[in-house]
Amino acid sequence: MPHIALVTLVVDDYDRAIAHYTQALGFELVEDTDRGDGSRWVVVRPRALDGTTGGAGTGLLLGRARDDAQRASIGAQTGGRVGFFLYTDDFARDHARMTAAGVRFVQETRHEPYGTVAVFEDLYGNLWDLLQPA
Repeated sequence: MPHIALVTLVVDDYDRAIAHYTQALGFELVEDTDRGDGSRWVVVRPRALDGTTGGAGTGLLLGRARDDAQRASIGAQTGGRVGFFLYTDDFARDHARMTAAGVRFVQETRHEPYGTVAVFEDLYGNLWDLLQPA
């Protein structure tokens, strides 16, 4: 069955991005392959809801900007809107862990009919929802 496997996120530096997504956001590094031309195929993905590795689901392909136009898109790939949604089965746990890791939440936690949610910025200023569905 077709599904979205990867979404590209333009970054300034592979290692800096890997550190942020794996350490601050708790993602797993799925692949980091040198492509032989100075670029790398780098994939990170949220861990399974039980915290184990090997979780299924959409991953991020971290693509290092190659030119000025791509560098200009870093952090603005969704036009200032929340563009990414990180689901959790324990909002309080993950909010506390991410806050302790230095993740900046730009909106207070709120309770909506669809779940508990707070908006945070990634390393580049892209906006994400941390969301525990109702």
